[in-house]
Amino acid sequence: MGKTTGFLEYERIEEGYAPVAERLKHYKEFVIGLDEGQARQQAARCMDCGTPFCNNGCPVNNIIPDFNDLVYRGDWKNAIATLHSTNNFPEFTGRICPAPCEAACVANINIAPIGIKSIEHAIIDRAWEEGWVQPLPPKHQTGKKVAVVGAGPAGLAAAQQLVRAGHDVTLFEKNDRVGGLLRYGIPDFKLDKALIDRRVEQLVAEGLKIRTGVLIAGKDGLGQDSKVTNWAKETISPEQLKAEFDAVLLTGGSEQSRDLPVPGRDLDGIHFAMEFLPQQNKVNAGDKLKGQIRADGKHVIVIGGGDTGSDCVGTSNRHGAKSVTQFEVMPMPPEQENKPLVWPYWPIKLRTSSSHDEGCEREFAISTKEFIGEKGKVKSLRTVQVEFKDGKLAEVEGTEKVWPADLVLLAMGFVHPVATVLDAFGVDKDARGNAKATTDFIGGYATSVPKVFAAGDIRRGQSLVVWAIREGRQAARAVDEFLMGCSELPR
Repeated sequence: MGKTTGFLEYERIEEGYAPVAERLKHYKEFVIGLDEGQARQQAARCMDCGTPFCNNGCPVNNIIPDFNDLVYRGDWKNAIATLHSTNNFPEFTGRICPAPCEAACVANINIAPIGIKSIEHAIIDRAWEEGWVQPLPPKHQTGKKVAVVGAGPAGLAAAQQLVRAGHDVTLFEKNDRVGGLLRYGIPDFKLDKALIDRRVEQLVAEGLKIRTGVLIAGKDGLGQDSKVTNWAKETISPEQLKAEFDAVLLTGGSEQSRDLPVPGRDLDGIHFAMEFLPQQNKVNAGDKLKGQIRADGKHVIVIGGGDTGSDCVGTSNRHGAKSVTQFEVMPMPPEQENKPLVWPYWPIKLRTSSSHDEGCEREFAISTKEFIGEKGKVKSLRTVQVEFKDGKLAEVEGTEKVWPADLVLLAMGFVHPVATVLDAFGVDKDARGNAKATTDFIGGYATSVPKVFAAGDIRRGQSLVVWAIREGRQAARAVDEFLMGCSELPR
């Protein structure tokens, strides 16, 4: 590495935030990235480890020590080339990835880890500013046609790789814009949607064909059991797709939200997070919506302590909620993990997001027993504290409480893909309801249906954007091998 003793000389530098009072007035990004000097100093902390655990901690296996060294030396152009060699969209991961690479950093054993995510953020933003990110159309065409169904990060990554391999690729998306949860799940203040549009322009310039508002489904469409964003204007059957294309890659999401079947669940004012969040993103994009779910002046209860719940908190605060409270059924985790026990794996510890800092009460080890309403609308909910007893969660006697609640947002994760999509293709499912397909080196990502592949959340279940990119890249290689007998795409 460029500075062997850098980790001894420099402290970790965190990215900054705009003041809370200022950022609550809008839906724009508010993270203040590292400047050139800060990024180079942060990169100087990279330790020249004998075994860089960060590389394996990163699902796309970013070559982190190499691009850190290049940033330290001021070679930003080669830094972005190194980063792009493993990651199609570092502007997404540099903003919204939880950075498992940093948890695996060797420095994290006893000091603060290297700010890998902030360095990645700085590299890609610099690359776009300098004009280094350009379309890379293929030199030769294979004559093979591939359909990619689902334009989230897995579909976008797979489509880009397949186009660059010379295939004629069409990307199908049921919504009116591409991006999947990047577009209609993650709030604009965490990910500016212009970043997606900019990448789409690059993909189209490389030769990708995109068709939005197209639902790939059987006669029954999405089915009555699903509550997902869907603005499709056209439906195409799987049979049509398989007849027209040489290979089909399914990269849809895990969109079936986990429900909370307790008394009063049918009251008005109780919504899945993925009913609430996409609407605000559409409004931010200039769309006109009737009956938007709003939190203005309301007591908001968010049930679910993960990132989606945090996004509901931030959006509710921007609406002007009277109060926001977030419930988590699990006990409050420790503020600091036991590093000798968990390193280099992802630790369970208390994580406070920027949305929490904007105003939120957090309740742990709490379970909702009943929703209480007036005239068909939710007005409060009844809870009880819970604890682990004999390996199971048990209610704690005498801890029942009633909370005011004018709006309840269910953000408890996703259980599986929309079942009817896989059923329409006749794809075998695993025990969790996901598309059944392995990640084997040979024959990986292939489903039970000939020439139909699956990758991303539709195969592995709810996961991170960086896992979606990894699966999209690997599935693209699997499809390329299937079509051509071999592949030069990276795995």
